[in-house]
Amino acid sequence: MKKFRVVLSSVLILMISLMLASCDKKEQVYSKDVFMMGTVINLKYYGKNGEKAIEESINRISEIEKEMSLNIEDSEICDVNENAGVKPIKVSDDVFKVVEKSLYYGELSGGALDISIRPVDALWSIGSDNERVPENKEIKKALQSVDYKNIELDSDNNTVFLKNKSMAIDLGSIAKGYTADELVNILKKYYVDRAFINLGGNLYVHGGKENNQPLNIGIQDPKGEKGEYFGVLKVEDKSVVTSGNYERYFIKDGKRYHHIMDPKTGYPSENGLISTTIISDKSIDGDALSTSTYVLGVEKGMELINSIEDVDAIFVTDDNKVYTSKGINESNFDITNKEYTYEKGR
Repeated sequence: MKKFRVVLSSVLILMISLMLASCDKKEQVYSKDVFMMGTVINLKYYGKNGEKAIEESINRISEIEKEMSLNIEDSEICDVNENAGVKPIKVSDDVFKVVEKSLYYGELSGGALDISIRPVDALWSIGSDNERVPENKEIKKALQSVDYKNIELDSDNNTVFLKNKSMAIDLGSIAKGYTADELVNILKKYYVDRAFINLGGNLYVHGGKENNQPLNIGIQDPKGEKGEYFGVLKVEDKSVVTSGNYERYFIKDGKRYHHIMDPKTGYPSENGLISTTIISDKSIDGDALSTSTYVLGVEKGMELINSIEDVDAIFVTDDNKVYTSKGINESNFDITNKEYTYEKGR
């Protein structure tokens, strides 16, 4: 088995050096790179309150990680999983909101997003030393525990209850999006006019360039090397989240197995899509939709995107075709790698 330990940032900040060169020399810039939530996080805040805002942001990330991480034994999510089929667990407002939003998108996507996929993910263990292709009977058994409809919320008591003992949830498909939105609240609290948040590929652009122009963002080429992009997107005060089959995967007998599981089959999603980029006001929406549309495929995924206000998408298929939603056009997106062609949306 040939293994790849690949953790790539799906969205690239393009031409940062040009941006910095355009800044007023008196404008203060505060930057912080840390490894948290299982990924490299980069924060870049501008203005006199940037330092305080970054300090509070790091503390907020740590707080959310301690609540939602499966790698922290006493996290609230681990407590919820350990008490599956036993009793409801009182959780923080953070966890309750994220689970609630996950169930909303589970319903909206027809189950394409399902945070109860954890038993299946654990079988595959993609990205770990134990990654493997499970036997079909193992997958079928694990799928019996996967159903977001068996997650019970009690808003009066702020509790989460998994109805079946074999269930387990994983908020990895949505937690970073929620975190990015919380950091934006901190930026507003400290009146930070411009900032760049990159949570391992979950990007939020707060403001634009100093001259009030949108920022150019390079979208990772799903077939290229890290840092190579196939198109450039102009954004301002938006979240940009990308999911792709190149982020975490391994190859067995010449076949690639990536980490985005189809909750209906228990196998990595295979429908022709290799990359989904969601542009939205709220990063939690982008996070949930980047995963769910990847599983839904081009037609159903684009139908879902076009039914939601203030959300857009860029899909890439394995035959190098690019599909865009109705809000993406020549004024805000351009394909720079001519190996890719527009199929529709232009």
